[in-house]
Amino acid sequence: MTVERSVVPHLVDPDAEGANPERRRELQQHRLRGLVDRLLAADGVQAERLRAAGVRQGADVTLRDLPRLPTLSKPDLWEHYPFGLRLAPETDIVCVHGSSGTGGRPTLIPYTAHDLEVWAQVMARALGGAGATRTSVVHCAYGYGLFTGGLGIHHGAIRLGATVVPMSGGMTDRQLRLLLDLRADVLCCTPSYAVHLGEALRAAGIEPDELALRTGVFGAEPWTDGMRAQIEQSLGLRALDIYGLSEVIGPGVACESLDSDGMLNVAEDHFYVEAVDDEGRPVPDGAPGELVFTTLTKTGMPLLRYRTGDIARLAGPAPGSPRTLRRMSKLLGRRDDMLVVRGVNVFPSEIEAVLLADERVAPHYLVVEDRRDPARPELRIAVEPFAESVAVDEAETLRHDLVGALRARLGIGCAVTVLPPGGVPRSETGKARRLARWTGGEPPVRGLG
Repeated sequence: MTVERSVVPHLVDPDAEGANPERRRELQQHRLRGLVDRLLAADGVQAERLRAAGVRQGADVTLRDLPRLPTLSKPDLWEHYPFGLRLAPETDIVCVHGSSGTGGRPTLIPYTAHDLEVWAQVMARALGGAGATRTSVVHCAYGYGLFTGGLGIHHGAIRLGATVVPMSGGMTDRQLRLLLDLRADVLCCTPSYAVHLGEALRAAGIEPDELALRTGVFGAEPWTDGMRAQIEQSLGLRALDIYGLSEVIGPGVACESLDSDGMLNVAEDHFYVEAVDDEGRPVPDGAPGELVFTTLTKTGMPLLRYRTGDIARLAGPAPGSPRTLRRMSKLLGRRDDMLVVRGVNVFPSEIEAVLLADERVAPHYLVVEDRRDPARPELRIAVEPFAESVAVDEAETLRHDLVGALRARLGIGCAVTVLPPGGVPRSETGKARRLARWTGGEPPVRGLG
């Protein structure tokens, strides 16, 4: 049974989550100055850039000064791989997380015991905001390993005092069996895997109300409110979004709560967030911008003004909520995923919003940027119908309707292909593949072209 939308979850850490915003800002400024002093003392890459910007000590910096300070981005981590930006002594590093990075270039992040404590703390808050308590059973189907998803949820659930089931990804039949037998009330996984679990549930003849699930915390990939509605219907729970990245800490940087009006509360006592335009200039609340994070308390590899590449909107606290934290929207896309087709900027999330607004479309799709002819780029979109079988004329009607809806939303024409059920490849582990670039050879998915 899903959690009622009027429920206000308890504060796990009232002094942090419900602090007076002015007092929190004083804390942020104190921690920012401490971070700057630590970076300058380490005399590394970030210290060089701070000195070049005229900063000689932490006392020289206020929160208002942040926009004039230098930024870091993923290429800086690649250039100084594996641990060139590490601040803590090697003997203080207790674990390493990371990802392969774009194009297979690895990104590795060293963590101290203090960093793990902060991570567990913010993840416990996130789970608490989703309605989890000490009596909860948290079923974690995120992958475990270098990827921060599984272990991040794990740390937070244990810190909260809940029971965690560390399933990791895959083995879907076993996942369903343990969801039934152990009566988990909180499910944590990628949204695409939540969709897959819903399909497996239906195929097994299990009704959602046979499970004990109340809420789900889904992240690691962008997803829309259309997918939210489908997940909630198929699994019978309240679906909430979570955000994080290993460079900052992992999941728990921000998380939607039951009372946050569809946005994600930022753990801003530990992570100071900005939103900037392409030139690095601050954008006002409500305007889309690239998220920039400063890790105020991290010790292993703290980062000052890290440009994430993720696009979102910022806002103040949710009206009437005991949580006084600033919020961010669901991700609108990534700066490097934005498609420019015939002069029009398109984020894949805009396409998903159109597709999943049509109740005939299953939550499986692939957006293909077709640049086989560089002079005439096209957007091709492969979709599946919800129905197990669709007549030729019904498929053609669906294709025609989607072409029209996409043109109305995006302002450009798209080539839509309706594949038979199962035509779009599935992933039981890791992130769903939603975008492909086609420059030659065989199409990214059979039947497209």
